[in-house]
Parts: sequence; C-alpha cells; structure tokens
Amino acid sequence: MSDLKDTRHDQACKPVAVVTGGGTGLGAACCRALSSVGFRVGIHYRNSEEQARAILSQVADGFLLRADLADPDEVEQMAKAIKTVADRVDVLVNNAGISINRDINTMKMDEFDLQRAMLRGTWYLTKRILRLFMLRRNHGRIINISSVVGHAGNAGQIPYTMEKAALDAFTRSLAKELWGRNILVNSIAPGFIDTAMTADLPDEVRERILESIPLGRMGRPEEVADVVAFLAGRGSYITGSVIHVNGGLYGG
Repeated sequence: MSDLKDTRHDQACKPVAVVTGGGTGLGAACCRALSSVGFRVGIHYRNSEEQARAILSQVADGFLLRADLADPDEVEQMAKAIKTVADRVDVLVNNAGISINRDINTMKMDEFDLQRAMLRGTWYLTKRILRLFMLRRNHGRIINISSVVGHAGNAGQIPYTMEKAALDAFTRSLAKELWGRNILVNSIAPGFIDTAMTADLPDEVRERILESIPLGRMGRPEEVADVVAFLAGRGSYITGSVIHVNGGLYGG
C-alpha cells in the first residue's frame, strides 16, 4: 500500500507536458525529448492510435489522449480527461496540424474550412488548458509548432501557410495577454524536417529544397524536439518569440 501511495505522490508532483499530434513525426520526437528531461507526457492523437501506443512504450511515464481537435466537444472531453489522469499541465505543445496541398483554383471550400477548424481547435484547447491548469497555478509554458512556410510562403499550400502564420501571431498576442502570469508562450518554426510528410516528396523537389538550405540537408525531428525541451524547462527568459530551426533556409 505504501508503494502505491508513493507512486501516486510522485505522479502528482511530476511536471506534465501534453503534446498534440504526439504519435508521429515531430510530435513523437517531442514526447521522447520531454520524457528524457523529466516530464510525464500526455500523447494526443486523432487517428494514429497504433503509433501513439508505440510512443507510449518509449517514454518513462505517459498517458494517451484521443481527440479530433476540429471538434470542440472532443477538445472539451480531452481537457476533462487530462484533469482526471494528471490534474495538471505544465507544458502544452501545440503540434497537431494537417496539410492539404492544392493550388487556389483547385482547393475546395470544405478543405479550406478543415484547415481553419484545426486552428480553431488549437485556440480552444489552449484556452481550456489555461483555465483549468495554468492560470490557477500562475505557471506554464505554451509552445506552438509553426513552420518556415508561414513566413516564406509555399506554392500549393495557401491554407497551411495561413494557419502557420496565424500560429505565430497567436503566440505573440497570447504572450502579451499573459504578461505577469508566469506563463511563457513561444513558437518554433521548423524548416524542412525529415519526416513522413517530406519522405514522399518527388526526387526533383527534394533536390531543389536541399539546394536552398545552407546546411545542405533536411533537419531531424530530434533537432526540433531539443528546442522544445529547452523552452519547456530552461528557457525562462523567452516569451513571445518565434524560434527558427531550418538549417539557414530562412532568417526570420
């Protein structure tokens, strides 16, 4: 019985990080990095349950969260689940997103609206996490994963680039709203990272991308996740900033 009490006490005291889209790509790397620096990790997924469970097996202490962030009711249920399982959130990593690649003439209205709904979901989840956990403790870190294309643009990805640019605007505005509350808000804008999303690029497109990157290679998910872990723990004098991790592709 005493061992069980000790386990519950340890979990109650352990800082908690929630990573949206934590089952794959950058999100999975963020989960592993945050676990390695002492966080209990909430791994959110929408459809990739198998991958999320695989990541759960790779972290020291974690739990799964399933929700479609485009659905406000599911976001609300996710926030309640976090309260039941952990009753605290010290770090929220808004990583989940979708990319529908169409030029302006072929993209349909419902495809554009789906991208917009994902942005709304990020806003609403952040709102609920703030109210339920961070504001009552006057402590927290919010880290938004945006993208270099939100600054440089990218043909065929107008709604995606709009979403990522909006995330950086959200970061700057929310950081100002939370002045004096000891809740830091920052964005990380990765460049082209070697994930499943870029693995399917045609060879000629990949070559053009590599030619444009001064370091001559795509980034690794762990190189972005390392910055997330820094902001989550040691980055105590940074807020309202957009940190570019892109091998020199774009200076910001």
